[in-house]
Amino acid sequence: MSPRPSSRSAEAAALAAAQGVEADLSIELPGRAPVDARVYGQRPRGETVPLVLHFHGGTFVCGNLDNGRNVARLLAGAGAVVVSVAYPLAPESPFPEPIEVGYAALEWLYKQRVKLGGKGARVYLAGEEAGGNLAAGVALIARDRAHPPLAGQILLSPMLDPCAGTASLRKATNDEAECRWAKGWEKYLSCPSNATHPYAVPSGSLRLGALAPALVLVGPDDAMRDEALTFAGRLRAAGIDVTSSVLPGAANWPKALYDPEPSGCKACEASVQQHFREFFSATTPPPVAPKPS
Repeated sequence: MSPRPSSRSAEAAALAAAQGVEADLSIELPGRAPVDARVYGQRPRGETVPLVLHFHGGTFVCGNLDNGRNVARLLAGAGAVVVSVAYPLAPESPFPEPIEVGYAALEWLYKQRVKLGGKGARVYLAGEEAGGNLAAGVALIARDRAHPPLAGQILLSPMLDPCAGTASLRKATNDEAECRWAKGWEKYLSCPSNATHPYAVPSGSLRLGALAPALVLVGPDDAMRDEALTFAGRLRAAGIDVTSSVLPGAANWPKALYDPEPSGCKACEASVQQHFREFFSATTPPPVAPKPS
């Protein structure tokens, strides 16, 4: 029999959210090895806050919970409770394992949404670089499997183009064919046929309708800038509500997003956090007025 999602993990996460402390935990997933995670943010007693499942960057082949700290803290600072997941990495765990683990973690999070975010908490996906790819891919899976409902997807400099042929990426890598992003794609996809799978390469999906609203943020010299903005445009064309922005002060992106050390860019961090707040506000319905007696 598959293990049931751990209630102890849920209780530990809920306690961390209530106390406003960063806490590590291990989430048991049905039919899979437990996955490490870290909780950020605080839910004030009696209130409901956005609940975010977050994936760190690292070109699919490296990174850990520490690499997700910068973005997770910015999301928490914008008022959310965040569960950041240490998904399995390629080449040991190529596609589709990371994304299936991500979806299983989303199902776990949705079941715990009242404990973690409060009654009526809305659930979001978020990720930077390779994590942005996973967030977009898991959003596609949630739509196709009709569960769970998502309030939004937050994509920061997402890796979306395995062909690595955009002008922004060529500029960032000085036209080097063997760049770290290309190597990461090679390890993650593991075989050429996976490059046509929409869950592996969301930007190549031919069906983008009925997805959750999206926030897409990139930097001006960002290697992922062009592919991310192209994806934002395709989402809009499919009828999805999309907010996209090139952050003028975002230097050294996407590395600054998943560097374990602070990015050193207080101005761009403030801008990113403001985008998060506005996105949460725009995707949260107003409270229902009580019916007159």
